[in-house]
Amino acid sequence: MTLSSKIILGMVLGVVVGLILNAINAGSDSGPLTAWVVEYIFDVVGRIFIASLKLLVVPLVFVSLVCGSSAMGENIKMGRIAFKTLSLYLLTTAIAITLALSFANIINPGVGIDTAAVASFSAPIPPSFKDVFIGIFPTNPIKAMSDGNMLQIIVFSILVGVAITQAGKAGQGILAVFQDFNDVIMRMVTILMHLAPFGVFCLLAKLFTEEGFAAIYNLALYFMTVTLVLLIHASVVYTSIFSIFTRLNPLTLIKNIRPAMLFAFSTSSSNATMPVTLNVMEKRVGVDNSVASFTVPLGATINMDGTAIMQGVATVFIAQAYGLDLGLTEYLAVIATATLASIGTAGVPGVGLIMLSMVLQQVGLPVEGIGLIIGVDRLLDMMRTVVNITGDSTVTSVVAKSEGMLDEAVFYEVSDRDEYGSEEYSSNKPV
Repeated sequence: MTLSSKIILGMVLGVVVGLILNAINAGSDSGPLTAWVVEYIFDVVGRIFIASLKLLVVPLVFVSLVCGSSAMGENIKMGRIAFKTLSLYLLTTAIAITLALSFANIINPGVGIDTAAVASFSAPIPPSFKDVFIGIFPTNPIKAMSDGNMLQIIVFSILVGVAITQAGKAGQGILAVFQDFNDVIMRMVTILMHLAPFGVFCLLAKLFTEEGFAAIYNLALYFMTVTLVLLIHASVVYTSIFSIFTRLNPLTLIKNIRPAMLFAFSTSSSNATMPVTLNVMEKRVGVDNSVASFTVPLGATINMDGTAIMQGVATVFIAQAYGLDLGLTEYLAVIATATLASIGTAGVPGVGLIMLSMVLQQVGLPVEGIGLIIGVDRLLDMMRTVVNITGDSTVTSVVAKSEGMLDEAVFYEVSDRDEYGSEEYSSNKPV
């Protein structure tokens, strides 16, 4: 079995075991036994797996981006890549929120909802855009790495890479050390990927033991609306953008990034999936490290199309639940606020709820309405993260292709053996 097949098997078994344990808890008195299994086996293994992935994020981003920016050669190329990347990320986010508002108004998921069932919710205070912009520039790079502040790490890494380029012979010696370190970290990623099926199984078994599908019944229309828009955005918008700008087969891209998508679904975290995404973009898609090391960390920080879709549907849902009408001006405000908030709240814990509370406040809707959707948000978060990762991969591929830094031979010919130590080999190369 290939690694992807093993991960899918782990996901399926995790969901099945979780639902069985959830049913046992609901129908008998065996709660203490299943609680012990969930808390001391599934939770422990799952959290160690996530911690191991996050362990690699900061060193991988720092080392990879230093190597990439120093290999870029000319500073003009870095500025051009940054402009293209930011433009595409903002464009896809604006399309995502527009699709969400359109479908939510067609389906009307919030009509007839009982607002008396609102759960308690306290909206966190979002930082101002000024503070976020100033905070992009680090005063202490070690603290930025300790806190996992990705934007500050990106800025510092680029500065180090540019300095290495301009330092002559001394810089070449330092660059060789970084390149060796980068190879070691990528090998660590490969080791963790072999353990992924077990971590994925435990994560999903714990989730579905605790959640089950009961919460979905009460919010089925909202859940299905968000799911529908997520599917359309991933399968239509991304594939169209990729096909138009690269003239390559978008289905091959989806197949090549499948390992990252499976990790994203299981972990519900773009940051935790970042080492896998970088590995996949370089080894399976053929994107040059100098591009991927910049676009992937930036996308994991600011590209939140899946979250933007949730915000659009949730805004309409809450407005309908409270019997409030939104006009064209309010909808335009939602699109603008959600798009800018994807950058303005980068690196802040609880980013999805902060962004949604900002959008609701902007159009005068009650922030307490977020309590209506908390019950299903964890399940939707898995799908949102898959969309976010797919968006990161699409933009990275488009930018790399436009700069002549995407190896089509690698894109159309994928060897699982080269990445994961498997003997499996598959070829997607067209005749």
